[in-house]
Amino acid sequence: MPRTRHLAAGAAITAATVLLLPGQAHAAGALRISKIWYDSPGSDTGSTASLNGEWVQITNSTTGTVSLKGWTLTDASRHTYTFPTFTLKPGKTVTVKTGRGTNTSTVLYQQRGAYVWNNDKDTATLRRAGGALHHTCAYNSTRYDYKTC
Repeated sequence: MPRTRHLAAGAAITAATVLLLPGQAHAAGALRISKIWYDSPGSDTGSTASLNGEWVQITNSTTGTVSLKGWTLTDASRHTYTFPTFTLKPGKTVTVKTGRGTNTSTVLYQQRGAYVWNNDKDTATLRRAGGALHHTCAYNSTRYDYKTC
């Protein structure tokens, strides 16, 4: 009997070790919409600063680099932003602002002259370059200016 208990305990330790490997924890990561700031601060004046006050953040919590070239970000009214050549590294976040500006490694601009995200309710949809649905985040509130997804 002692040998059976010893083997069972050894098997349990081995199983626990396999379940806790570092790669397993990272496998749960995802590329996702992490936050939407849908009501820019102050009055909606239509200025570049006001337009850039609304934005969507996309976070890569995987262990791999993801090319977003050709991916799209769309609202419920089908305003569509198509990502240019852009690579999002592991653990990094990119902010996609509505207005105009010069793209950087952490901020992309839709180059729009009008607001995209409704101040009361909307849905952000992230699709892969081939059109497959990847992630969505919806909000339905005028109580807050942003939604953490």
